[in-house]
Amino acid sequence: MSTRVVAALLAGASLLSLASPARAAPAPPGIETWLVAGAPTGTYRPWQLDTPDQALPPTVYEPSAAEDAVEPPDAAPGTYAPVEYVPPADVVSRTACTKRTGPYQRAVERWLKRPADGRQSAADCEAIRAFQRAQGITPAIGFAGPVTWARMQLVAARGNPNAAKKCPVRSYRVACVDLDRQLTWVQKGTKVVFGPVEMRSGRVAHPTRRGWHTVYWRHKNHVSSLYGTPMPYAQFFDGGEAFHAVYDTLHTLVGSMGCVNLTLGDARRLWNVLKKGDRVYVWGRRPGT
Repeated sequence: MSTRVVAALLAGASLLSLASPARAAPAPPGIETWLVAGAPTGTYRPWQLDTPDQALPPTVYEPSAAEDAVEPPDAAPGTYAPVEYVPPADVVSRTACTKRTGPYQRAVERWLKRPADGRQSAADCEAIRAFQRAQGITPAIGFAGPVTWARMQLVAARGNPNAAKKCPVRSYRVACVDLDRQLTWVQKGTKVVFGPVEMRSGRVAHPTRRGWHTVYWRHKNHVSSLYGTPMPYAQFFDGGEAFHAVYDTLHTLVGSMGCVNLTLGDARRLWNVLKKGDRVYVWGRRPGT
């Protein structure tokens, strides 16, 4: 384990005793002060972990045929592994099945059809662990954290992501960006033609702007003119806000600088679905903000 990870664990442990009692979803603001990633997330990449997306509209130009022919490089294996955020003490002690109540406890209990009392029990822990193992979430210690809850949202949405009818149905393609559940999909009429997939939207200071937008520029190999960082499969829909891939986990406790971040594979598939002029609809609020 790197020096940076150990330092983060120790810093998190010093804050653990100050944490407020856990509550049901959405998670309380400030959750990042007492939870840490339960496993190393790979090489330290601050420009990706903090996602310095375009704050201003990019300079629009027509990429050359040679530039368009180059596919962005693949992400390293394990880049998008779902790593749960857990109390640092559970990481240090290598807890097998936690006794701690997670911030999404009551919501996770309801989803698993457990008694929704908002208090962790041995049976709750085993049920949560079983779901985490089935979904490849690590560490699978039964902690009802944000990654486990996010995956439950995705699993529940797969059959009909627009069951609540929050994304307007139109005869043309609409890219739906659900900030509440941190999911995105594309529908044409009532037919879902892409997704739903997990995403990461804007943080408190730089929220992804809600309402109707239009895809106005696409660049497969875009590099941020402000930060010099890659934005693979970028599809801009409002000023500097775009759908694009990131080369690190989507599961961070802070959001992007406004863009809708996707895994490389999902961003590539979305690139092949959307076109310039397609509409985008954004609604809701990122949990914990």
